[in-house]
Amino acid sequence: MELDAQSEQRPKEQPTSDWWKGAVIYQIYPRSFYDSNDDGVGDLPGITARLDHVASLGVDAIWLSPFFTSPMKDFGYDVADYRGVDPIFGTLADFDALLARAHALGLKVLIDQVYSHTSEDHAWFQKSRTSRSTEKSDWYVWADAKPDGSPPNNWQSVFGGPSWTWDARRGQYYMHNFLPEQPDLNVHNPDVQAELLDTMAFWLDRGVDGIRLDAVNFMMHDPALHDNPPVKNDGSKRTRSFDFQHHYFNQSHPDIPAFLERMRALADSYDGRFLVAEVGGERAQEEMELYTRRPGRLHSAYGFLYLYAEALDPELVRSAIDLWPSDGVTGWPSWTFSNHDAPRAVSRWAAEADREAFANMALLLLVAMRGNVFIYQGEELGLPQAIVPFDRLQDPEAIANWPQTLGRDGARTPMPWQKSARHGGFSGAEPWLPVDSRHYDLAVDAQETDTKSTLNLARRFVRLRAQYPVLRTGAMRMSTAARGGVLAFERGSGDDAILCVFNLTPEEADWSLPAGWRIIEQINSDRSEGALPAFAGLIASRT
Repeated sequence: MELDAQSEQRPKEQPTSDWWKGAVIYQIYPRSFYDSNDDGVGDLPGITARLDHVASLGVDAIWLSPFFTSPMKDFGYDVADYRGVDPIFGTLADFDALLARAHALGLKVLIDQVYSHTSEDHAWFQKSRTSRSTEKSDWYVWADAKPDGSPPNNWQSVFGGPSWTWDARRGQYYMHNFLPEQPDLNVHNPDVQAELLDTMAFWLDRGVDGIRLDAVNFMMHDPALHDNPPVKNDGSKRTRSFDFQHHYFNQSHPDIPAFLERMRALADSYDGRFLVAEVGGERAQEEMELYTRRPGRLHSAYGFLYLYAEALDPELVRSAIDLWPSDGVTGWPSWTFSNHDAPRAVSRWAAEADREAFANMALLLLVAMRGNVFIYQGEELGLPQAIVPFDRLQDPEAIANWPQTLGRDGARTPMPWQKSARHGGFSGAEPWLPVDSRHYDLAVDAQETDTKSTLNLARRFVRLRAQYPVLRTGAMRMSTAARGGVLAFERGSGDDAILCVFNLTPEEADWSLPAGWRIIEQINSDRSEGALPAFAGLIASRT
């Protein structure tokens, strides 16, 4: 059932400071969005050229993954200059043009900031490694070797191997939670904090509307360098040395919230700015609450509950509701089913034969969630995880752990814009990652004129969320009426309540619409009485 075509794509104007609450945010991975100069890599002018597509979805904001100066050892998450644009993406003037165009289209703009580590090429690290007595000698985490020359402790890095690399120039080890080329900042240092806050102000002054803070819980370590305790061996297969430890001391220091409060105070000195954190790890939920629950900390946070889940079922959603109750006390959540770090949800959660039906249902479910919603580029097209052959892999984690991990490249391949064009219309040159052959038929132009395409359904669903404010900010509670693979929950209460029902299985399920409800949206269903078809979803309001 379609909404009135004239319905607003965005919610009615709300206070500037509250625009983010319940917002739908579209994530753009710049390397893979659109290449404007035919060098095989997406860029800022390319994003600007394609912003009309994003605006047509009816989303509130875009989030740009890193475009800063970088040697690209981790594709931009190794920053060599926080205030510079890498030439492969363009210039600061190109960013300003992008920002102006986005604002003209009614889109807010969020940027990524990585404050836990830099590139080894950053001028700060180059100065820090020269001597133990420079003004930046304590800007990174340095430690002496043990008497036998081995690293200071047993900490392991996310990408495998010790978190320590020996530097002969300084005669010490430096710490890196990620690649050796990504040394960890010593964010305990007040001078480092001051510089990071100045960096944040640089972008806020430039007009960005919010910041997504990468790897927030990695920003501070235990200065005493205690060993991490081992994880009890339960017989499960581990592909990374990182997974053999509880990460109590290399990250998650109790001083992190105090620095987040300084960030929030700075953001609040501007009008309507938004801060959202990425928080992963075994204590992610505890830390997300810690970083958002108390007034004066971050606006929101998201973790990896859905991103790494192998199956989508009612219990997974129930656990999310339980973790973020509508109690007015717990912080405000953000949710995403896919992003640049995880295999695309449609490939994790559905068989290839069910891909389109599942992708459509999952989009409706996502926009029905309480909290902020992140849609990853290509999700609105129903793109499956791309198959990238070993000789085309770029992701250092995938290469190091091949073939034991899927890696991240399969979620980072170019956006297909034109079905019949070379490289899907992404670039006139061979792209940095190949376009999956299955993605051509899902290109934007192939879906544009089909009212039942995933693309047009995505537009419809986002418009539905805008039309019913209760879907943006209303309470969320599970219904006890559903059984098996049927997920049912209500948003809001009383006359404004919305009922959301989804069959998460490939089989028909028993279910009937209760009396007093009227269907306002549905997918993969003809409203058969007493039955809910496979991967059906529906939204109903009070009659």
